[in-house]
Amino acid sequence: MWPAISRCHTLSENVVDWGFMAPSASRLVAQVSEWFVANGRPLPWREENPGPWGILVVEVMSQQTPIQRVLPVWQEWMQRWPAPGDLAAAAPAEVIRAWGRMGYPRRALQLQEAARIIDSEYGGKVPAAEADLLDLPGVGPYTAAAVRSFAHGERAVVLDTNIRRVLTRTLDGIALPPTHVRASERARAERLVPREREAAALWNAAVMEFGALVCTARRPACRQCPLTSCAWREAGYPENAPLRRAQPWIGSDRQIRGAIMAQLRESEVDLAQEALISRVRAAHPDAPASQVERALTALIEDSLVEESAGTYHLPR
Repeated sequence: MWPAISRCHTLSENVVDWGFMAPSASRLVAQVSEWFVANGRPLPWREENPGPWGILVVEVMSQQTPIQRVLPVWQEWMQRWPAPGDLAAAAPAEVIRAWGRMGYPRRALQLQEAARIIDSEYGGKVPAAEADLLDLPGVGPYTAAAVRSFAHGERAVVLDTNIRRVLTRTLDGIALPPTHVRASERARAERLVPREREAAALWNAAVMEFGALVCTARRPACRQCPLTSCAWREAGYPENAPLRRAQPWIGSDRQIRGAIMAQLRESEVDLAQEALISRVRAAHPDAPASQVERALTALIEDSLVEESAGTYHLPR
């Protein structure tokens, strides 16, 4: 399970056996784990025991969303829906409103559908088997591994963007990882995970936190880095990241979809299409009516918006 930071010092001294790793790899795992003992943030899902359900919720919420934005929403959700059955019984519109602006709200409805499956098929208990987790809506390989490691104490290969960046820089000397996870990258990450389950959870939490706070994508805090070896630093911090296509936000359909959802969340009445388009274009005057209509159609197809008698509202 999530290793409480207060226990990590003992864990790092007495449980971890690095003998099966190459010296450079064992040094990396040991130093990052020790850094986490002293510097890991006291987040509630680390300091307390929210159970597998609380871990699943925070992992789904933190997909492409910074932890500081997730924190207040997670706390509110766990108060309102402390068990899968509670969320399963909630009105979809209520779930979407509670999700707020944490990225595309389709994840909120997927989490609710996952809660229904957990409640009906697993007796309200979040499953531990990888195959069962991957069958849940909105759960991919990263989330399944994180739940197995942090919620169920299983040895699992947790590989998110932060972890990939740390390993790519320190071991390959490349500024950023490739866009897609390669088989060789996953195999290396697997070799780095300690054999002992508690030590594995500690390493997974530590390297993820290290990437979020020190080895960041932009402006990494290299002067505060405790690692004695880093291939990227030793190469002189080359600008050798793989080319990536920028995805503009301003003027995109994603931005307009968000604007439509904001109007429907805030409106106390259903909105006719003309009124809805008018409100969105008042906030985004450069958006043509055709773009707003296209975005509205996409939201309906994603079951995030419903139409009734020519008016639009959140799902009921």
